Amino acid sequence: MVKSMVDRNLINDFDVSEDELEALMGIDSPSMDTLQVGSPSFDIGTIVTGRVVSVDGDRVIVDIGFKAEGLVPLNEWEEEAPPQPGDEVEVLLEDMEDESSEVHLSRRKAFRMRAWENVIAKHHEGDVVEGLVSRKIKGGLLVDIGVNVFLPASQVDIRRPSDIQEFVGQSVKCVILKIDESRRNIVVSRRKLIENTREEQKKRLLDEISVNQIRTGTVKNIADFGAFVDLGGIDGLLHITDMSWGRINHPSDMVRIDDQVEVMVLSIDRDREKIALGLKQKSASPWEGVAEKYPIGAKVTGEVVNVMSYGAFVKLEEGIEGLVHISEMSWTKRINHPSELVSPGDKITVVVLGINRDKQEISLGIKQTQLNPWEQVAVKYPTGTMVEGVVRNLTNYGAFIEIEEGIDGLLHISDMSWTRKIGHPNELLEKGQKVSCQVLSVDQDRKRIALGLKQLRQDPWETDIPNRYEPGDTVKGKVTKLTNFGVFVELEPGLEGLLHISELADHKVESPEDIVKVGDEIEVRVLRVDRNDRKIGLSRKKAGWEGEEGENESQPEQTPAAGQPKQDQSSLKGGLGGRGPLFSLGGDQPAE
Repeated sequence: MVKSMVDRNLINDFDVSEDELEALMGIDSPSMDTLQVGSPSFDIGTIVTGRVVSVDGDRVIVDIGFKAEGLVPLNEWEEEAPPQPGDEVEVLLEDMEDESSEVHLSRRKAFRMRAWENVIAKHHEGDVVEGLVSRKIKGGLLVDIGVNVFLPASQVDIRRPSDIQEFVGQSVKCVILKIDESRRNIVVSRRKLIENTREEQKKRLLDEISVNQIRTGTVKNIADFGAFVDLGGIDGLLHITDMSWGRINHPSDMVRIDDQVEVMVLSIDRDREKIALGLKQKSASPWEGVAEKYPIGAKVTGEVVNVMSYGAFVKLEEGIEGLVHISEMSWTKRINHPSELVSPGDKITVVVLGINRDKQEISLGIKQTQLNPWEQVAVKYPTGTMVEGVVRNLTNYGAFIEIEEGIDGLLHISDMSWTRKIGHPNELLEKGQKVSCQVLSVDQDRKRIALGLKQLRQDPWETDIPNRYEPGDTVKGKVTKLTNFGVFVELEPGLEGLLHISELADHKVESPEDIVKVGDEIEVRVLRVDRNDRKIGLSRKKAGWEGEEGENESQPEQTPAAGQPKQDQSSLKGGLGGRGPLFSLGGDQPAE
C-alpha cells in the first residue's frame, strides 16, 4: 500500500507541467497494443528476453522468438563493451512496421522500466531517498535514485539558493513528495527533509540549551546588524555588538558563511524560539578595572579610530574607546569639524576627563595636554594695556577683536566714540580691519576681555566741550533728527545737543516739524552743559536774548510751599532743571 505522508500543497507551485515532467524523467508510458502474428503473441510496451544474433552496422539484431528478428540501436551500448553474438539481453518491445516487418526494440528503455519497477517496489511517498544530482533542468534539478526524479528549485533548501547549479554532481538526501505511477514520475524535496530534521533537532536543542552555555554552530547568514548561527534546529542571532569588545565595521570582519563558531548563549525566548548569542562574552570585559587603569587626569596615548561631526573616538586598548568632544580639542582654535585636527589612524596623547563605567564611556581631552592660554591672559593683558587686533566679527552690540589666535576681546558699541552716536559697529569698522584698542577689563574665569577704542583719546567732555560751549553762548547747528519731544541739533561733527519742544518757540508747539525740518541750519542758545551725562541743552526761542546766560543755572532750587507738590525735575523744559535728562545717546528715549 502506498504511504501518504506529505503535504500535497508543497507540489502545487512547481514551474514544470505534468507533461514536461514526464518527458524529463525519460520513462515512456508503454502502449499495451498486442502483436499477434503467428504464435506466441507479444504486447507492445512489455519487456522480453532475447539473444544477440549479430551486429549490423549501427544496429544490433536480436532474436526474441518472434517471426521477425528485432532491431536495437548500437548506441544503447555506448558506455559499455559492444554486444557479442549469443549475448542474452532484456529489451522493450517498442513497435513493428507492417510493411517491412521490422520489430523495434530498446535495451535502454527496458533498463529504465526495470529500474522504475524496483524504485516503486521499494519506496513510497514520504520515504527518504538518496541520489546523485545529474543535471539542472527547467524549474529544478534531476536526481538519480535509480531513476531520474525531479527536485524543484523551491525544494532544494530552506532558503532558496541563488544558483542551484552548484548542486550538480553532489549526492543529496530528499523525501518523496509525490509518486505518479500512471505518468511514471516522482517529485522529491530536500527542503522538507531538512525541515523535518531541524524540527527534531529544535526540540532536542530547546530541552538542552541554557543561558551561559558555550555552543558550537555554523554561520548561515550575515546581515549588517549581525550573523545567524545554526545551533542545530534553531538559528541564533549573534549581534554585531556582541561579536567583539573592540570596534568592528561589519559582521563579515569577524565571521564568514559556513564558519564553525563557538558562542555563548546570552538569552533564550522559548515561546518565540529566539536565541541571542555572543562571542565577546567568552572573554572578560576590558572595562573591568578601567577606572584604576585610566584614572581621571591621567595622560594616555591612543589611536583615532573614527571621526564624527561632534568629536573623535580614540582607542586606548582593544575594547576600550573614549570620545574627544570637539569642544575639548583646542583652547583657542575655532574648529568647524574634528577632521581639521585629527584623522583615523593618528596616534595622539589625551587626558582622561571622566569615566562612566555603566555606559562604558570615557571622556577625553586633547587641549588639556597643553597650557590654557586664558590662564595667562590677566598677566599678559592687564587693564590699560594697548593692544592691536583684527576685527573678527560684528554684532549689533559691538565688535569682536582677535588679539591673538583664539583670544578675542569685545569692543562694545558704547566704547567706540566719546561723542558720536553709533547705531551699528559697521559705521566705524569692518571685518578683517586692524584696529588698536585699550584693555578695559579681564574676566579670566568667563574668558572675556573688554576693549575700548574711545579710551585711546582724552574724553572731550572733561574740558574741551565745556570750555567751548558755555551756558548762554549762541551757536549755529544743523537739525539732524525730529522726535515727539524735541529736535537734535548737530553743533559739530560727532556732537549734538537737544532742543526741547518747549524751547522751539514762544508759543506752544504741537509738533517740532511745524517749526523746523531735518537739514535746517538754525541758531540756538546753550542752556546747559552736563559733563556727567554728556548732554547739551539748547533753546531756539532764547537765541536772541542777551545778558541772561547762566541765569536759570544760577537760580537756587525753589522749595514748594507747604501743601504743594514738589515739581518733577525730569519734566523741566529744555533741560533747564538741574537734574532731568536732556536726551539720551545710544538709542535711549527720554520721557515726554
